[in-house]
Amino acid sequence: MDQVLVLGGTGWLSGRIAQRWRDAGAEVTCLARGERPAPDGTVLCRGDRDDPGVYDPLAEQHWIEVVDVSSRADHVTAALAALGDRADHWTYVSSLSVYADDVTDGLDESGLRHAPAQRGDAYDYGAQKVAAEDAVTALVENALIVRPGLIVGAGDPSDRFGYWPAAFARAGSEPVLVPESADRSVQVVDVDDLADVVVGELGQGVMNAIGDVHPLAELLSRIRAGAGHTGELREASDEWLEGHGVQYWMGERSLPLWLPADMPGFMRRDSSAYRAAGGVHRPLAETIRAVLDDERTRGLDRARRAGLSRADELALLAQLTSPS
Repeated sequence: MDQVLVLGGTGWLSGRIAQRWRDAGAEVTCLARGERPAPDGTVLCRGDRDDPGVYDPLAEQHWIEVVDVSSRADHVTAALAALGDRADHWTYVSSLSVYADDVTDGLDESGLRHAPAQRGDAYDYGAQKVAAEDAVTALVENALIVRPGLIVGAGDPSDRFGYWPAAFARAGSEPVLVPESADRSVQVVDVDDLADVVVGELGQGVMNAIGDVHPLAELLSRIRAGAGHTGELREASDEWLEGHGVQYWMGERSLPLWLPADMPGFMRRDSSAYRAAGGVHRPLAETIRAVLDDERTRGLDRARRAGLSRADELALLAQLTSPS
């Protein structure tokens, strides 16, 4: 039986990748720390990648595929050194955050990247991914680097997409605070579509993995309709939101999917290589429906890693509509 190693395998994306390799008939081993389980039918090897000997139990096995999703370049480099000559193919899941150019529309895989992280640097996600990519290309001949953009779907731990179905559903017939949407775009990739292409494509090179470009206003309208929201949309300017302590994109007290106006290319990347590799995009309505169902199950008013609480949103709305 073909042997596949997923470095991770217990997380949101890596778990789906492990499941798909299992369903394809491979014997799947997941290397992960922590207490989360690996998917049924896979083998879980507990280990901390900060431990220099963590790969010793895996080094005698021959792998048809190794998949790594780490955002730490030192972890990626150590895995390559220990296992690179034991693998027929290596897939590294990187990120569109490697690109230094957030202005150019339709940037493809040849776009300028950030400088790679160096030992001792303060942690920077994009720079770490660049350094990890460089290690993969330097140490493994038969490798694919996949650069996803914003990954969405049921169970998303980041809350960046799920905030909006929850915000519209919890508001009902009351108003919802939204950012300026003119000239703003959104690109997402469904987690299940991404897992499918990672498992299905064992080629070489680099591939942006992202969906179609949607105007932000159109996406919010479609989410709103799916959630059955009938209240008003109250739009606030960038200056007003920044002045009231609301963050862009993600994190505490943020409006997800809202980006600075000087980053028009961040969500307008070229995805032709993904399509050429057989990557597909399920209907956006299907993703919205799955995320909305998941948000209702997990709790519309739960604490989140991104977005506004309803109480905070209502307070901001009151300030937005009050006389100056």
